[in-house]
Amino acid sequence: MKTKNIIIAIFSGFILSSCSDDFLDLAPISNMNVKQFYKTEADFQQAVNAAYQTLYTQYAPESGVCYCGETMSDEATMYMVIGNVADKWAFKDYNLKANNTIVNTIWNDGFVAMNKVNIVIEKLQSSNLESNTKNSFEAEMRFLRGLYYFNMVRMFGPVPLLDKTVTVSDSYNVVRSPVNEVYDFIIADLKFAEANLPVRSKAARVGQATKGAAEGILGEVYLTLGDKNSAKEVLMNVIKSQEYELLPSYGSLWDLKHENSKEAVFEINFVAGPTNPSSPYWESFTPFENFVLTGQGLGLNQVTDELWNSYETNDPRRDLSIFAGYNDATGKWIPIKFAKKWYDDTYIRTKTYYYENNFIVQRYAGILLMYAEASGDAEYLNKVRRRVGLPEFGTPDYPTDKYPTLDLAIEHEREVELALEFHRWFDLKRTNRAIDVLSASKGKTITTDMLLLPIPQSVIDQNPKIVQNKNY
Repeated sequence: MKTKNIIIAIFSGFILSSCSDDFLDLAPISNMNVKQFYKTEADFQQAVNAAYQTLYTQYAPESGVCYCGETMSDEATMYMVIGNVADKWAFKDYNLKANNTIVNTIWNDGFVAMNKVNIVIEKLQSSNLESNTKNSFEAEMRFLRGLYYFNMVRMFGPVPLLDKTVTVSDSYNVVRSPVNEVYDFIIADLKFAEANLPVRSKAARVGQATKGAAEGILGEVYLTLGDKNSAKEVLMNVIKSQEYELLPSYGSLWDLKHENSKEAVFEINFVAGPTNPSSPYWESFTPFENFVLTGQGLGLNQVTDELWNSYETNDPRRDLSIFAGYNDATGKWIPIKFAKKWYDDTYIRTKTYYYENNFIVQRYAGILLMYAEASGDAEYLNKVRRRVGLPEFGTPDYPTDKYPTLDLAIEHEREVELALEFHRWFDLKRTNRAIDVLSASKGKTITTDMLLLPIPQSVIDQNPKIVQNKNY
């Protein structure tokens, strides 16, 4: 279809009306009323809120960060999913092709999200808002753009770099920017966000990006680039801010009563209901068509034996993170491992199809472990271990037979502490451990070229200047 081709050509739907969303009661911004809309602070607040809602696609159970972070890692697999099963299974089997429909959606969703952000930034630049207000809104948008580009460059490598909206004709001249230029752009966005966002305790709204969130993502960016000194500096800013702390109990992180806690550095909020964004994680990550735990269950991110067996004896996080199985409608025990972190007993009691569980993009435990990685200081690793009562690294009872170096100890700790939270594959890539770990897990040779997704063939067909990644 012609319309479909145009959408692909301009990275899927760069339209001014894309800021509408009922949940935030945002008035539709159409080509007819756009000139009248972006006038007041209230107008921009609505547009900013709408841009935040791109988080619901960017961190969804079938988003790129989930498929890459978990399905392509050694932590998760899938059983009996619905829809285009072959394209979904291709992620866990490392059998991706350029015509994979999921990859196409990941690419399109990424650029749609960034376009929504760019629209707001462009309108802010020409607005008459007070400068501090303008900078605050822009910082929120540039935090999202920096985060999204960070995900895209790690998944696809070189990507088209867009700091403004583009027309159909302009899109044919946009090519992939070198990775170093993309990272320079990401760092600039996150530094602007860091300088202009409030600290957590001063945030105006629940779920608002904050200075600590920008610093946390920036620290991970620096680690990914191998710049440990810069990572150490910015991550220590988060620690010294005293805005965050570990919750006393690991299990309380997943309690609906402890959402947006002081451990959450950046959290995506859901409000269950027929007209609100209901949390999709519990239903997506339960066993396929279980009809007991959830209305259906999609069978995504089912837990592997590698993850289950990676927990140390007496580590309470295993049973707080993973169910070993469930009883079906006849009472028969079904021994299948699946995520417990987004368990919602509200569904069990009410039999509704709406879930409340938030998703934590980044939390303080992850900050401490990244600082340990950047600094080589085991004390920050041990802070995380002390919460769950496990022997500290450097003591006689620590399992040095399995994790003899601090680097391997941190890798292990991030796996069990942040299990199933979309980090594992990105961690392994960052530390150059992906090929060894994933080749052993997948039972096939994983190469460096396989650690990038293909550029969708539809994109290349529409713009032949876009060059395909190796291996595809």
